[in-house]
Amino acid sequence: MKTFLRGSVAATVLLASSAFAAEPVVIVTSFPDTMTTVIEKAFEEAHPEYDLEVLNKSTSSGVKYIQEIAGSNTADLFWASAPDAFEVLKSGDHLAKVGLKVDGIPDMIGSYPMNDPDGAYYGFAASGYGIMWNERYLAANELEPARDWSDLKKPEYHGHVGMSAPSRSGTTHLTVETLIQGEGWERAWADWKWIAGNFASVTERSFGVPDGVNTGNFGLGIVIDFFGFSSKASGFPVDFAYPSVTALVPANIGVVSNAPNEEGAKTFIKYLLSPAGQKTLFNPAIMRLPVNPASYADAPEGLPNPFEEGAIAASVKFDVDTSGKRYYVVSSLFDVMITYRLDDLRAAVRAVQMAEAKHADGSNAEAKELIAEARKLIEKTPITEAQSLDPSLNGAFTKRRKKATDTVDRRQAEIEQEWDAQVTANYALAKQLADKAAAM
Repeated sequence: MKTFLRGSVAATVLLASSAFAAEPVVIVTSFPDTMTTVIEKAFEEAHPEYDLEVLNKSTSSGVKYIQEIAGSNTADLFWASAPDAFEVLKSGDHLAKVGLKVDGIPDMIGSYPMNDPDGAYYGFAASGYGIMWNERYLAANELEPARDWSDLKKPEYHGHVGMSAPSRSGTTHLTVETLIQGEGWERAWADWKWIAGNFASVTERSFGVPDGVNTGNFGLGIVIDFFGFSSKASGFPVDFAYPSVTALVPANIGVVSNAPNEEGAKTFIKYLLSPAGQKTLFNPAIMRLPVNPASYADAPEGLPNPFEEGAIAASVKFDVDTSGKRYYVVSSLFDVMITYRLDDLRAAVRAVQMAEAKHADGSNAEAKELIAEARKLIEKTPITEAQSLDPSLNGAFTKRRKKATDTVDRRQAEIEQEWDAQVTANYALAKQLADKAAAM
């Protein structure tokens, strides 16, 4: 009898525990563990009926992953900073339109819609892009902070700047595209090349940039704002500035089409947008800008309020449709012109910097002409903006490389090889002309 009772109790306990077992909610995200762990813990405490399972991938890898598993989907949510990545998924019907409505969240953040108008994804935090720096590093190298993009082109920052590649980071892609939309195609690509000529490194992931600045591997980094804010809140000797040309856009979350646990996915989004969920963004390890204006009554000191007039001067009205159309083209151009030819670009830029220093007074007309020609060669971009939006060209680009040896479709590879031949020749000739000018 005792044995039977023990068995009955055990069976009852087992059935009860099974009945109340937490349901998994699988989320694909580019956000670092330092952020997701805090929110995961808070969500599971508020909703013990769910178990959040985090699958960390870069934004581009996450997009590709969701596209690849579409036939037999195992993911519930996609969570990242880049709205253009969500547009890529939406255009392929990889996001569900779940029709959520949460009180207290405005329709716009600056001049940008807070949520996708069709309900495919939702803004949970505001994001801006800019420059962070290590104050001790700059003091040791007798450098001033760079607060605008134009500052990063100056010769004194040569070898002191870090950045990720847009093919490896959705937030970096947004930063690159923001400058293109803010300054225009030709000028922006020229600026990116002069800035990149001062690079110490192109990091593997976006969070490699704040890590590099925090540890003093390089002095300045191009980052999304929360990297700067969270590093400073964690005690690193760093600071952050928004350049004059930046955009303020929402970081987003969306339910994946045919999600195994759509109800759990919607519950997580509702929590993230609730007062309690928004408050988690103030954690020192996160330091993101909530999208609920009421949250800022409890904001940490120094964190800007994007709903306050003039707090963040976001001059660029970001066009997510344009960005989405040339998503892979912009990444490939950056890699061909900068990531994979960084040594050649740095050498050419440095040669121009040295020649300009030698002939700062401008009295040598021949040297001045050689330097001007070298500059034009460095700044030359293989395609026009119109070509970047032409479906016959951008339709050939379906993949972003993580490294130069990654294979891509034949047509994309052929185009990239043509670009590379132009770029390599231009950088070599630019260096040659600048060296000749410097020797005069």
